Amino acid sequence: MSDQMRDPTQAAGADPGPAQASFQIEKIYIKDLSLEVPNAPQVFMQAENPQLEIQVRNEGSQFAEALFEVVVTVTVTARSGDKTVFLAEAAQAGIFTVRGVPPEDLEPLLGIGCPTILYPYVREAISDLVTRAGFPAVVLAPVSFEQIYLERRQQAAAGGPKIELAN
Repeated sequence: MSDQMRDPTQAAGADPGPAQASFQIEKIYIKDLSLEVPNAPQVFMQAENPQLEIQVRNEGSQFAEALFEVVVTVTVTARSGDKTVFLAEAAQAGIFTVRGVPPEDLEPLLGIGCPTILYPYVREAISDLVTRAGFPAVVLAPVSFEQIYLERRQQAAAGGPKIELAN
């Protein structure tokens, strides 16, 4: 093949293009952990199984050059009738280094990829916390952070609540 037919990006001294994308876990840690057993010790004498209400939230934010914190918070409230048996909450956080990721890929990475990495840790924290409080372990079901992300996107596209800044 002649020099004239070669791909111009292969020529000597050509710009190699955008930097290679990189992603790295820097630290995984518990940011907040709390447990309340407001009706102890009487609650331990109840034979009826409590009803569980489980909430999962996640958020991500940049706090330094290429560094992002993502937090997955799980709140488990157990109720028996009108009484709270226990309330357990764990906020599992991670620090991630992200470089060279296009802006359109950053949001899904922080909203799907990072929470998926953190969720097994928060599941373990909740189970351990509830067990240490004297209750049977709470085993949280798997969560599809992709589904949560897509639902949020659909709500935003459908004209969900918007925040407007005043000038």
